[in-house]
Amino acid sequence: MNSNMEKPYVVGIDIGGTNTVFGIVDARGTIIASGSIKTGAYEQADDYVNEVCKNLLPLIIANGGADKIKGIGIGAPNGNYYSGTIEFAPNLPWKGVIPLAAMFEERLGIPCALTNDANAAGIGEMTYGAARGMKDFIMITLGTGVGSGIVINGQMVYGHDGFAGELGHTIIRRENGRLCGCGRHGCLETYCSATGVARSAREFLTASTEPSLLRSIPAENITSKDVYDAAVQGDKLAQDIFEFTGTILGEALADFIAFSSPEAIVLFGGLAKAGDYIFKPIQKAIDNNVLNIYKGKTKLLASELKDSDAAVLGASALGWELRDMK
Repeated sequence: MNSNMEKPYVVGIDIGGTNTVFGIVDARGTIIASGSIKTGAYEQADDYVNEVCKNLLPLIIANGGADKIKGIGIGAPNGNYYSGTIEFAPNLPWKGVIPLAAMFEERLGIPCALTNDANAAGIGEMTYGAARGMKDFIMITLGTGVGSGIVINGQMVYGHDGFAGELGHTIIRRENGRLCGCGRHGCLETYCSATGVARSAREFLTASTEPSLLRSIPAENITSKDVYDAAVQGDKLAQDIFEFTGTILGEALADFIAFSSPEAIVLFGGLAKAGDYIFKPIQKAIDNNVLNIYKGKTKLLASELKDSDAAVLGASALGWELRDMK
């Protein structure tokens, strides 16, 4: 991973719509120091970068200084790896194209790379997690949306413009598909994200008179965790929602397998923690829909990165790659 032990650490910065989390990480994937700030508190990108650096620099100094840092990796919404820019991110306060990697490099004097958050998670999984040693796999992040990172022959797929791999926005329902935040109808993330599960719960409750623990919660307040909690207590409607969600995701994954024949598909995020409630219908739908030549060849795995650490670890993994860039 990192043969130059004179620089034994990397920095990971994960930029979310609410919080930015950062940490110093060693070659084994241990976060040795970390901190966070509120992303939305800074209307200007310059002020934001200054505040991150103000909080990050003492951690770097306490761990040997900038000379011990191999590189900085940033995971961000709408992050473009090629240009190091964040481009028109709807959930961040800064509009347009922001050259964030260059801004951090200039202030800290450390090489910096940036990619979108799902790609960062994939690189983190390959460096520290369930995809260690794999050259061909697909990372699917099941959060507020559905993100993805596609690795082929050991390389993250970025496409010609840096934005390849938006599998959450493949259209999987043409007839009466749900409206997506991207403006189209029927995208995978409208069904298989945490918010998609909550939408399914409201639809199931409306379409049925079946008793359910979910009926005690105001419909607009139902979350995917509520559905999981009900399923664990034997609630059939909640279990049916997971069956519905897993079947749709499994059908989509069968198509993704045909695209790149991955060794594994790794699921990360809150929904992946639903265990058999989600994994069993996914696997069944894959088996029922995948082409014969791919049957039984792709493993379905849960991420091995801890939720609390995954964002920083995923971003930090980019830092190790910078040895070939600078």
